[in-house]
Amino acid sequence: MKKSLQIHKKKTHSIERKHPWIFSGAISSNVEDFEDGDLVTVYDHKEKVIAKGHFQHATISIRVLTFEDEEIDQPFFDRKIGNAIKVRRNQQLFREDNNICRLVHGEGDGLPGLVVDYYNGVAVVQCHSIGMYKSVDMIANALKAWLKSDLIAVYSKSSDTLPERIATEDKYLIGSCETPHIALENGVKLNIDWITGQKTGFFIDQRENRFLLAKYSKGKKILNTFCYSGGFSLLGLKHGADLVHSLDSSKKAISLTEDNIKLNNFGSKHKSIVADAMTYMKDLPEDYDVIILDPPAFAKHRDKRHKAIQGYKRLNAHTIRQIKPGGIIFTFSCSQVVDKTLFNHTITAAAIESGRNVRILEQLHQPMDHPISAFHPEGEYLKGLVIQVD
Repeated sequence: MKKSLQIHKKKTHSIERKHPWIFSGAISSNVEDFEDGDLVTVYDHKEKVIAKGHFQHATISIRVLTFEDEEIDQPFFDRKIGNAIKVRRNQQLFREDNNICRLVHGEGDGLPGLVVDYYNGVAVVQCHSIGMYKSVDMIANALKAWLKSDLIAVYSKSSDTLPERIATEDKYLIGSCETPHIALENGVKLNIDWITGQKTGFFIDQRENRFLLAKYSKGKKILNTFCYSGGFSLLGLKHGADLVHSLDSSKKAISLTEDNIKLNNFGSKHKSIVADAMTYMKDLPEDYDVIILDPPAFAKHRDKRHKAIQGYKRLNAHTIRQIKPGGIIFTFSCSQVVDKTLFNHTITAAAIESGRNVRILEQLHQPMDHPISAFHPEGEYLKGLVIQVD
């Protein structure tokens, strides 16, 4: 349902700077009768249209779809999604050795509240706003129009990302496909299960960082902690690692990893470990040349940031102390509230605490199919370092 509202005179600055979020405190109109997911037209105090977007009863009340006075309809989604797909094709992410990528990355592609991941013909749609969830049919139509023969199915998966107050159903919108479904990332085969797997089935945002591991792998012994389905392990083995150990506290994750190891015939050089990474890193039973630290977000809200920083510091200090001289550590944070400067300072503090000399060799971030809008710096969430320990 289309509705309209007005913004306080002194609260239009962020909209003028094209920030795609409008917070509840900026709204001067009464919105009690608004429904979650309503499409709203936003006016300034001079009755000028300054934005249109999806409304939701939350701190972020409006996710802006456009700063123009235009219709939000099927042609709008066709244009926006078509542009996002063109960007991925120009980035050469549809290749013979790679058919996994993110097709739509929320604010970075001008569609806040929407994520679309692509796995060898299957597009998995995940909505983070109720308005986007109510638009899934138009989203699916746009995907079908642009992907054409590259599309097998479209699956909607938003039950874990939307408030419980709205009834959601995970289902196929177009076609169907058995899971696990085999897809390729930089020449490595992966079993993808969007129905029972985390997020949309896989963590695509580490693709380029996994590929970077190739140049550090040949002849090395690698420990991949928080391994989930073994992405880093597989790339290390493909590029000549002598031995890779995959560690996760979840038996299900280890099972996923072992299935992927078997799929690629890498079993002779791989070992699985079920353990808590923080505890395991305190006293490593073996020497490793390369260790990957890719934990889940330690903080999803600003009030948990200090605790998260202490967690990153403790984990990295243990690892820096334990790794062999000359060892390489890939260390990451996907906590949006911990920016890259703060993360780098945390790793420096861990190095000081460990009493060892540390060099920063490379600074890492999210890949090109996870773009960041110049007007929404909050979209930069993944940061990492490659460090060497003397």
